[in-house]
Amino acid sequence: MHARARGPSGEARPTALPYLILGGAQLAVGAAGIFARLALTGAGALAVSASRLSIAALLLAVTAMLRGMPERPKRGERVVLGAAGLALALHFAAWIASLQYVGIAVSTLLVATAPIWTSLYDAVVHRRMPNRAQAGAFAAGAFGLAMVVGFARVTPPVPGHELLGAGLALLGGAAIGAYFLLVRTVRGRLGTRTIVTHTYGAGAIALVAAAALAHQPPPPPGDLSAWGGILAMALVSQLVGHTAMNLSLRWFSPSAVAFATLLEPVAAALLAWVLFGERLTPLAILGGAILLAAIAVMLREERGQSLE
Repeated sequence: MHARARGPSGEARPTALPYLILGGAQLAVGAAGIFARLALTGAGALAVSASRLSIAALLLAVTAMLRGMPERPKRGERVVLGAAGLALALHFAAWIASLQYVGIAVSTLLVATAPIWTSLYDAVVHRRMPNRAQAGAFAAGAFGLAMVVGFARVTPPVPGHELLGAGLALLGGAAIGAYFLLVRTVRGRLGTRTIVTHTYGAGAIALVAAAALAHQPPPPPGDLSAWGGILAMALVSQLVGHTAMNLSLRWFSPSAVAFATLLEPVAAALLAWVLFGERLTPLAILGGAILLAAIAVMLREERGQSLE
Protein backbone atom coordinates (compact mmCIF):
# COMPACT_ATOMS: atom_id res chain seq x y z
CA MET A 1 0.00 0.00 0.00
CA HIS A 2 1.31 3.42 -0.93
CA ALA A 3 0.22 6.58 0.87
CA ARG A 4 -1.09 8.85 -1.87
CA ALA A 5 -3.36 11.90 -1.80
CA ARG A 6 -5.34 13.58 -4.58
CA GLY A 7 -4.33 17.02 -5.79
CA PRO A 8 -6.70 19.74 -7.13
CA SER A 9 -6.62 18.25 -10.63
CA GLY A 10 -7.23 14.73 -9.34
CA GLU A 11 -3.70 13.42 -9.89
CA ALA A 12 -2.11 11.22 -7.25
CA ARG A 13 0.69 12.79 -5.24
CA PRO A 14 2.80 11.52 -2.32
CA THR A 15 1.74 12.39 1.21
CA ALA A 16 3.96 13.03 4.22
CA LEU A 17 1.81 10.84 6.48
CA PRO A 18 4.07 7.75 6.37
CA TYR A 19 7.11 9.83 7.33
CA LEU A 20 5.21 11.61 10.14
CA ILE A 21 4.03 8.28 11.56
CA LEU A 22 7.50 6.75 11.41
CA GLY A 23 9.19 9.87 12.85
CA GLY A 24 6.64 10.20 15.65
CA ALA A 25 7.15 6.56 16.53
CA GLN A 26 10.89 7.10 16.95
CA LEU A 27 10.35 10.10 19.25
CA ALA A 28 7.91 8.19 21.44
CA VAL A 29 10.14 5.14 21.64
CA GLY A 30 13.26 7.28 22.11
CA ALA A 31 11.86 8.60 25.38
CA ALA A 32 11.58 5.04 26.74
CA GLY A 33 15.14 5.11 28.09
CA ILE A 34 14.26 8.05 30.34
CA PHE A 35 11.10 6.33 31.55
CA ALA A 36 12.94 3.03 32.10
CA ARG A 37 15.67 4.67 34.18
CA LEU A 38 12.95 6.01 36.50
CA ALA A 39 11.20 2.63 36.65
CA LEU A 40 14.42 0.78 37.50
CA THR A 41 14.68 2.72 40.76
CA GLY A 42 11.81 0.62 42.12
CA ALA A 43 12.11 -2.84 40.51
CA GLY A 44 14.32 -5.18 38.49
CA ALA A 45 14.58 -5.20 34.73
CA LEU A 46 12.30 -8.21 34.20
CA ALA A 47 9.62 -6.79 36.51
CA VAL A 48 9.78 -3.41 34.78
CA SER A 49 9.56 -5.04 31.34
CA ALA A 50 6.67 -7.26 32.40
CA SER A 51 4.74 -4.36 33.95
CA ARG A 52 5.24 -2.18 30.87
CA LEU A 53 4.11 -4.76 28.35
CA SER A 54 1.27 -6.09 30.55
CA ILE A 55 -0.35 -2.67 30.82
CA ALA A 56 -0.22 -2.17 27.05
CA ALA A 57 -1.48 -5.72 26.40
CA LEU A 58 -4.36 -5.29 28.87
CA LEU A 59 -5.53 -2.07 27.20
CA LEU A 60 -5.44 -3.75 23.79
CA ALA A 61 -7.31 -6.77 25.13
CA VAL A 62 -10.07 -4.54 26.51
CA THR A 63 -10.28 -2.78 23.15
CA ALA A 64 -10.60 -6.16 21.42
CA MET A 65 -13.44 -7.18 23.75
CA LEU A 66 -15.31 -3.93 23.15
CA ARG A 67 -14.73 -3.56 19.42
CA GLY A 68 -13.86 -7.08 18.34
CA MET A 69 -10.84 -8.04 16.25
CA PRO A 70 -10.62 -6.91 12.61
CA GLU A 71 -9.25 -10.30 11.55
CA ARG A 72 -8.95 -13.74 13.10
CA PRO A 73 -5.42 -15.13 12.66
CA LYS A 74 -5.12 -18.62 11.23
CA ARG A 75 -3.27 -21.33 13.12
CA GLY A 76 0.04 -20.75 11.36
CA GLU A 77 -0.29 -16.99 11.82
CA ARG A 78 -0.90 -17.45 15.54
CA VAL A 79 2.36 -19.39 15.78
CA VAL A 80 4.23 -16.59 14.01
CA LEU A 81 2.62 -13.93 16.23
CA GLY A 82 3.53 -15.94 19.33
CA ALA A 83 7.15 -16.15 18.20
CA ALA A 84 7.14 -12.42 17.47
CA GLY A 85 5.81 -11.80 20.98
CA LEU A 86 8.69 -13.81 22.47
CA ALA A 87 11.16 -11.79 20.40
CA LEU A 88 9.54 -8.59 21.68
CA ALA A 89 9.81 -9.82 25.27
CA LEU A 90 13.51 -10.58 24.82
CA HIS A 91 14.03 -7.14 23.29
CA PHE A 92 12.54 -5.32 26.27
CA ALA A 93 14.15 -7.50 28.94
CA ALA A 94 17.65 -7.22 27.45
CA TRP A 95 17.48 -3.53 26.62
CA ILE A 96 16.00 -2.37 29.94
CA ALA A 97 18.60 -4.43 31.81
CA SER A 98 21.38 -2.76 29.79
CA LEU A 99 20.34 0.67 31.09
CA GLN A 100 21.80 -0.25 34.46
CA TYR A 101 25.30 -0.69 33.01
CA VAL A 102 25.64 1.85 30.18
CA GLY A 103 24.34 5.37 29.58
CA ILE A 104 20.90 5.96 28.09
CA ALA A 105 22.18 7.28 24.76
CA VAL A 106 24.72 4.49 24.30
CA SER A 107 22.22 1.78 25.23
CA THR A 108 19.61 3.18 22.85
CA LEU A 109 22.20 3.43 20.09
CA LEU A 110 23.29 -0.18 20.48
CA VAL A 111 19.74 -1.51 20.58
CA ALA A 112 19.17 0.41 17.34
CA THR A 113 21.53 -1.97 15.52
CA ALA A 114 18.45 -3.89 14.35
CA PRO A 115 19.16 -2.88 10.70
CA ILE A 116 22.34 -4.96 10.81
CA TRP A 117 20.36 -8.09 11.63
CA THR A 118 17.44 -7.46 9.26
CA SER A 119 19.76 -6.55 6.38
CA LEU A 120 21.95 -9.57 7.08
CA TYR A 121 18.87 -11.82 7.07
CA ASP A 122 17.62 -10.41 3.77
CA ALA A 123 21.07 -10.69 2.19
CA VAL A 124 21.63 -14.30 3.28
CA VAL A 125 18.12 -15.76 3.02
CA HIS A 126 16.58 -13.70 0.21
CA ARG A 127 19.82 -12.62 -1.49
CA ARG A 128 18.50 -9.05 -1.44
CA MET A 129 21.70 -7.07 -1.69
CA PRO A 130 21.60 -3.27 -1.07
CA ASN A 131 22.19 -0.84 -3.92
CA ARG A 132 25.09 1.62 -3.89
CA ALA A 133 23.20 4.42 -2.13
CA GLN A 134 21.87 2.08 0.54
CA ALA A 135 25.29 0.55 1.13
CA GLY A 136 26.80 4.02 1.47
CA ALA A 137 24.07 5.09 3.89
CA PHE A 138 24.57 1.94 5.94
CA ALA A 139 28.34 2.52 6.13
CA ALA A 140 27.84 6.16 7.12
CA GLY A 141 25.31 5.14 9.77
CA ALA A 142 27.74 2.58 11.20
CA PHE A 143 30.50 5.20 11.30
CA GLY A 144 28.25 7.71 13.07
CA LEU A 145 27.13 5.02 15.49
CA ALA A 146 30.74 4.19 16.34
CA MET A 147 31.50 7.88 16.94
CA VAL A 148 28.67 8.31 19.40
CA VAL A 149 29.51 5.13 21.29
CA GLY A 150 33.24 5.85 21.31
CA PHE A 151 33.00 9.44 22.49
CA ALA A 152 29.95 9.34 24.80
CA ARG A 153 31.92 9.64 28.09
CA VAL A 154 28.94 8.89 30.36
CA THR A 155 29.07 7.15 33.77
CA PRO A 156 26.24 4.57 34.13
CA PRO A 157 24.31 3.90 37.38
CA VAL A 158 26.31 0.67 37.93
CA PRO A 159 29.83 1.34 36.59
CA GLY A 160 32.35 -1.34 35.75
CA HIS A 161 30.07 -3.56 33.66
CA GLU A 162 29.99 -1.65 30.39
CA LEU A 163 30.69 -4.74 28.25
CA LEU A 164 27.74 -6.56 29.82
CA GLY A 165 25.52 -3.55 29.20
CA ALA A 166 26.67 -3.28 25.59
CA GLY A 167 26.04 -6.99 25.02
CA LEU A 168 22.54 -6.79 26.47
CA ALA A 169 21.71 -3.77 24.29
CA LEU A 170 23.00 -5.56 21.17
CA LEU A 171 20.89 -8.60 22.08
CA GLY A 172 17.89 -6.30 22.35
CA GLY A 173 18.65 -4.95 18.87
CA ALA A 174 18.83 -8.44 17.37
CA ALA A 175 15.54 -9.39 19.06
CA ILE A 176 13.59 -6.41 17.72
CA GLY A 177 15.02 -7.12 14.28
CA ALA A 178 13.64 -10.66 14.53
CA TYR A 179 10.28 -9.20 15.57
CA PHE A 180 10.11 -7.02 12.44
CA LEU A 181 10.98 -9.95 10.19
CA LEU A 182 8.36 -12.21 11.77
CA VAL A 183 5.64 -9.57 11.57
CA ARG A 184 6.47 -9.03 7.90
CA THR A 185 5.36 -12.58 7.09
CA VAL A 186 1.78 -12.02 8.32
CA ARG A 187 1.21 -8.36 7.50
CA GLY A 188 -0.27 -9.12 4.10
CA ARG A 189 -3.52 -10.37 5.66
CA LEU A 190 -3.47 -9.07 9.24
CA GLY A 191 -3.80 -5.43 10.28
CA THR A 192 -1.79 -3.51 12.86
CA ARG A 193 -4.26 -3.84 15.75
CA THR A 194 -4.54 -7.59 15.31
CA ILE A 195 -0.77 -7.96 15.18
CA VAL A 196 0.04 -5.84 18.23
CA THR A 197 -2.81 -7.29 20.30
CA HIS A 198 -1.44 -10.81 19.83
CA THR A 199 2.27 -10.00 20.05
CA TYR A 200 1.97 -7.72 23.06
CA GLY A 201 -0.14 -10.34 24.84
CA ALA A 202 2.31 -13.17 24.12
CA GLY A 203 5.27 -11.02 25.14
CA ALA A 204 3.57 -9.94 28.39
CA ILE A 205 2.84 -13.54 29.39
CA ALA A 206 6.46 -14.54 28.76
CA LEU A 207 7.82 -11.61 30.78
CA VAL A 208 5.45 -12.13 33.72
CA ALA A 209 6.56 -15.76 33.89
CA ALA A 210 10.24 -14.78 33.66
CA ALA A 211 9.88 -12.14 36.39
CA ALA A 212 8.14 -14.64 38.67
CA LEU A 213 10.88 -17.23 38.13
CA ALA A 214 13.53 -14.57 38.87
CA HIS A 215 11.64 -13.44 42.02
CA GLN A 216 11.35 -9.87 40.74
CA PRO A 217 8.12 -8.28 42.04
CA PRO A 218 6.74 -5.04 40.56
CA PRO A 219 7.45 -1.74 42.37
CA PRO A 220 5.55 -1.03 45.60
CA PRO A 221 2.18 0.70 44.96
CA GLY A 222 3.42 3.87 46.65
CA ASP A 223 6.51 4.26 44.46
CA LEU A 224 5.13 6.99 42.23
CA SER A 225 8.41 7.58 40.40
CA ALA A 226 8.81 3.96 39.34
CA TRP A 227 5.16 3.51 38.39
CA GLY A 228 5.19 6.82 36.54
CA GLY A 229 8.08 5.54 34.44
CA ILE A 230 6.30 2.23 33.78
CA LEU A 231 3.02 3.91 32.80
CA ALA A 232 4.85 6.33 30.50
CA MET A 233 6.64 3.44 28.81
CA ALA A 234 3.38 1.54 28.38
CA LEU A 235 1.23 4.42 27.13
CA VAL A 236 3.69 6.65 25.26
CA SER A 237 6.53 4.41 24.15
CA GLN A 238 4.65 1.11 23.79
CA LEU A 239 1.10 1.88 22.65
CA VAL A 240 1.90 5.03 20.67
CA GLY A 241 5.50 4.39 19.59
CA HIS A 242 5.63 0.67 18.84
CA THR A 243 2.12 0.57 17.42
CA ALA A 244 2.99 3.41 15.04
CA MET A 245 6.18 1.54 14.14
CA ASN A 246 4.09 -1.51 13.26
CA LEU A 247 1.77 0.69 11.19
CA SER A 248 4.71 2.17 9.28
CA LEU A 249 5.49 -1.32 7.93
CA ARG A 250 2.60 -0.68 5.53
CA TRP A 251 4.85 1.77 3.66
CA PHE A 252 8.45 0.88 4.52
CA SER A 253 10.40 -2.39 4.55
CA PRO A 254 11.50 -3.92 7.88
CA SER A 255 15.10 -2.84 7.16
CA ALA A 256 14.00 0.78 6.59
CA VAL A 257 11.86 0.86 9.74
CA ALA A 258 14.67 -0.73 11.75
CA PHE A 259 17.19 1.74 10.28
CA ALA A 260 14.93 4.64 11.23
CA THR A 261 15.14 3.54 14.85
CA LEU A 262 18.52 5.28 14.86
CA LEU A 263 16.47 8.43 15.47
CA GLU A 264 15.63 7.05 18.90
CA PRO A 265 19.11 7.53 20.44
CA VAL A 266 19.16 11.13 19.24
CA ALA A 267 15.97 11.85 21.18
CA ALA A 268 17.23 9.77 24.10
CA ALA A 269 20.56 11.62 24.21
CA LEU A 270 18.88 15.02 24.31
CA LEU A 271 16.46 13.96 27.05
CA ALA A 272 19.22 12.27 29.08
CA TRP A 273 21.29 15.44 28.87
CA VAL A 274 18.44 17.65 30.08
CA LEU A 275 17.09 15.33 32.80
CA PHE A 276 20.11 13.35 34.01
CA GLY A 277 23.07 15.45 32.92
CA GLU A 278 24.42 12.72 30.60
CA ARG A 279 26.29 15.10 28.34
CA LEU A 280 27.74 13.89 25.03
CA THR A 281 30.97 15.26 23.59
CA PRO A 282 31.07 17.33 20.35
CA LEU A 283 32.41 14.31 18.44
CA ALA A 284 29.49 12.21 19.66
CA ILE A 285 27.07 14.91 18.51
CA LEU A 286 28.79 14.94 15.10
CA GLY A 287 28.24 11.18 14.94
CA GLY A 288 24.55 11.76 15.59
CA ALA A 289 24.35 14.21 12.69
CA ILE A 290 25.96 11.63 10.38
CA LEU A 291 23.36 9.11 11.51
CA LEU A 292 20.50 11.48 10.63
CA ALA A 293 21.89 12.04 7.13
CA ALA A 294 22.28 8.29 6.63
CA ILE A 295 18.70 7.68 7.77
CA ALA A 296 17.37 10.21 5.26
CA VAL A 297 19.18 8.49 2.38
CA MET A 298 18.09 5.02 3.47
CA LEU A 299 14.43 5.99 3.77
CA ARG A 300 14.47 7.75 0.40
CA GLU A 301 15.94 4.70 -1.32
CA GLU A 302 13.59 2.24 0.35
CA ARG A 303 10.55 4.43 -0.38
CA GLY A 304 11.59 4.84 -4.00
CA GLN A 305 11.92 1.09 -4.47
CA SER A 306 8.46 0.44 -2.98
CA LEU A 307 6.86 2.87 -5.46
CA GLU A 308 8.47 1.35 -8.54
